[in-house]
Amino acid sequence: MEKKIQRVAMLYDFYGKLLTRKQQEILSYYYEHDLSLGEIAEEFGVSRQAVHDILKRGEKILEGYEEKLQLVNKFTSERDKLNQVLALIEGFEENDPLKEQIREIVNQIVQIQHE
Repeated sequence: MEKKIQRVAMLYDFYGKLLTRKQQEILSYYYEHDLSLGEIAEEFGVSRQAVHDILKRGEKILEGYEEKLQLVNKFTSERDKLNQVLALIEGFEENDPLKEQIREIVNQIVQIQHE
């Protein structure tokens, strides 16, 4: 279940603005604020089933965007490669001048990804 939550959270970060305002709010309440279906239903004045349907529809829409655009997949792949580079750098001798230069370049790339 935790992997699903992480997956939806990542998809929401990339594509959430493409959902309707109501879908955004409900997904945010459920995945970011950890509210139950009942709590969200009460907040919006709808049934638990309506909240469930909106969540499932929103998740399906987000997955559809990812299927077409592959932004999360590319981001994850790049992050994994950077982590591999960082692991390799750790194998360098401590006084190797390239170690710090490469580490700084990788950190700059990571900062660019987060902007």
